[in-house]
Amino acid sequence: MDTEHTGVETEALDAYSRVVTGVATSLLPSVAALSVRTPRGAGAGSAVTFTNDGFLLTNAHVVAGATGGVAEFADGTETRFDVVGADALSDLAVVRVHQSGAPSAPLGNADTLHIGQLVVAVGNPMGLAGSVTAGVVSGLGRSLPARDGRRVRIIDNVIQIDAALNPGNSGGR
Repeated sequence: MDTEHTGVETEALDAYSRVVTGVATSLLPSVAALSVRTPRGAGAGSAVTFTNDGFLLTNAHVVAGATGGVAEFADGTETRFDVVGADALSDLAVVRVHQSGAPSAPLGNADTLHIGQLVVAVGNPMGLAGSVTAGVVSGLGRSLPARDGRRVRIIDNVIQIDAALNPGNSGGR
């Protein structure tokens, strides 16, 4: 066995692991598992705190048809939330929790991303709270058609990633 190669590979893996665990540790307190009830039934997803006074960002399809629900944070705190606004054509929504306290997640600058750069996603796929996945930026400047009934919009400058995402990751960071 080539011990020199093994040492370099172990070092690289350790560096990768330190980055992913560091991001996860930093972001997990800011990510909530959302539970919603709509006339069509129950739903779930993720949201990320982006202000210190309780505003969270999620996907519009997570809260579609709901006026509110329950947000649960990594520390076990549960609080009700209200849907402040949603835009189905950009698939973005803002909700506000009744009890703030979760730290806001730091927002990055997409203009500084590069293809091949490491990305980490934190969310609640399939109801598994605090899940972490990682991958790379696969493409930049992509265009994505979005539909809402008969309305169609092209969303420009979409970031394509290869991190594994599952139902319930929507709205996470």
